[in-house]
Amino acid sequence: MCGIVGVLGNHEAAPLLVEALKRLEYRGYDSAGIATVNAGKLDRRRAVGKLVNLSDLLVHNPLAGKAGIGHTRWATHGAATEKNAHPHRAGGVAVVHNGIIENFRELRAELVADGYRQESETDTETVVLLVKRAMDRGASPVDAAQDTLARLHGAFALCFLFDGEDDLLIAARKGSPLAIGWGDGEMFVGSDAIALAPMTDRITYLEEGDWAVVTRAGAEIFDAQNRRANRAETHIALDATRIEKAGYKHFMSKEIAEQPVVIADALKHYCTPEGALNLPKGIDFKGIARVTLVACGTASYACHVAKYWFEQIAGLPADIDIASEFRYREPVLSPASMAIFVSQSGETADTLAALRHATGKVARVVSVVNVPTSSIARESDLALPILAGVEVGVASTKAFTCQLTVLALMALKAASDRGRIDASTLKTRLTSLSALPGLMNAALSLSDPISRVAEDLARAQDILFLGRGSMFPLALEGALKLKEISYIHAEGYASGELKHGPIALIDAAVPVIVLAPKDALFDKTVSNMQEVMARHGKVLLLSDAAGIAAAGQGTWKTLALPTVDPLWAPILYAVPAQLLAYHTAIAKGTDVDQPRNLAKSVTVE
Repeated sequence: MCGIVGVLGNHEAAPLLVEALKRLEYRGYDSAGIATVNAGKLDRRRAVGKLVNLSDLLVHNPLAGKAGIGHTRWATHGAATEKNAHPHRAGGVAVVHNGIIENFRELRAELVADGYRQESETDTETVVLLVKRAMDRGASPVDAAQDTLARLHGAFALCFLFDGEDDLLIAARKGSPLAIGWGDGEMFVGSDAIALAPMTDRITYLEEGDWAVVTRAGAEIFDAQNRRANRAETHIALDATRIEKAGYKHFMSKEIAEQPVVIADALKHYCTPEGALNLPKGIDFKGIARVTLVACGTASYACHVAKYWFEQIAGLPADIDIASEFRYREPVLSPASMAIFVSQSGETADTLAALRHATGKVARVVSVVNVPTSSIARESDLALPILAGVEVGVASTKAFTCQLTVLALMALKAASDRGRIDASTLKTRLTSLSALPGLMNAALSLSDPISRVAEDLARAQDILFLGRGSMFPLALEGALKLKEISYIHAEGYASGELKHGPIALIDAAVPVIVLAPKDALFDKTVSNMQEVMARHGKVLLLSDAAGIAAAGQGTWKTLALPTVDPLWAPILYAVPAQLLAYHTAIAKGTDVDQPRNLAKSVTVE
């Protein structure tokens, strides 16, 4: 979501701040700004829209100084305007903030009573006014920040800069990630190690409730009880933070194309050369009576698919929860259950809150994440990295299929542990799974015909996706991808549910995309297709050659995929679903990598 960067450097801070913010653009944002201290004087620049607008402003109205903070904002409280953009400033204090201050109205009323009034509509300005009031009453910058942090409820990552202090940053985190970077006579703060990678490979992640006093000499870190804390220093691999399009027009197209490689990497990591599972020892399903799968967005659809696998392959009951609803429905959790939390970033606020709710109530908390140093990973009993590599496009692609792959391996492990499959069957299943990278390469060759279909889809106002069995979650995911980046209204349905309401939408102007490999449910799906075609609906059928031959006449268009083990069809069919969304967005001319209103890492509830 929002991005934070702070610099106490030996060189001009402004270009470093802007360059670091560029590396955080993938998170999604609608305004940006920086503040610096030069010769003891605090000043700032802010601009609405993309970072190029801030860069243009700095050309005409530069900011000098070797100490500074920067921010890319994704609007929560107040519209995307310059007055609502960060950094927020009150007198000699500036702050950048990720998250939401839940008690800001109460605090604002208190400040107004004391004569401190806001200029913006944001919750963040309340924070900086609290610090200013404390300093007006004689507190030092450090004491003022500490007192203010104790008053805040909600989720936040904060970084403060002060007038007259060119060797001081104060950083704090609660529910939103923040890291400190170590340099040679320089120090850095960032909401993401990616932002700091060009400046340092030495990172310390603040833990929940931590706050830090940062100077060029180092950082003093304090925990939530204001006790000095020692936090480990991590060396990050700079190659892992490299963000390049490598000749592709968009990050999304690059990440779609990378899927065969990253799936192969994940399989190699979790399977032995002899074709056996090599999951961590803590992944043990003996004595586990139920799994609870929790996630948001695309990751939740990966969980939907995994439910089919856990129940069909392993005979293990599985619940799925949207993370934002999990705590509030007061789920009945059992010491005999395993809770699995799935998140691309590992910082998704709703998923992290759900994990904390489950901790201590279940036998084991396991996370499936792309960032092994993330909050969700660190707070789990065991974390399984999906090994997708950095994913920049806001619409998740390779992370989704890597999540599916890891969850498939977990389902196979559950089946083996529970005696539902023998060693021979397990090896057969793993062999069919290992065929996926090659099949995905074949599916990628459909890009050109899909681009031609997308020219027609781009003219539609509404599009339906249908699927049965484990293809139903793929219908949901296909619809999500399409609406995320093309802004076309799309919905996914279980094919059998069409006649229970959605069929009222069918006419000649509504394309219906059917995901239907020739499996045990294929004939039933064809019957649902006939219902669509009888009402002049335009059916785009995605199937294998046998399915397309058996479907009969009347489809609008067909796309032939390779034949795949029906168990793993959701992983393969994700590729054409992603390509349909991508090419439709291209045909409409939308911003594929940074669609409006969306953020990559959603760190607010």
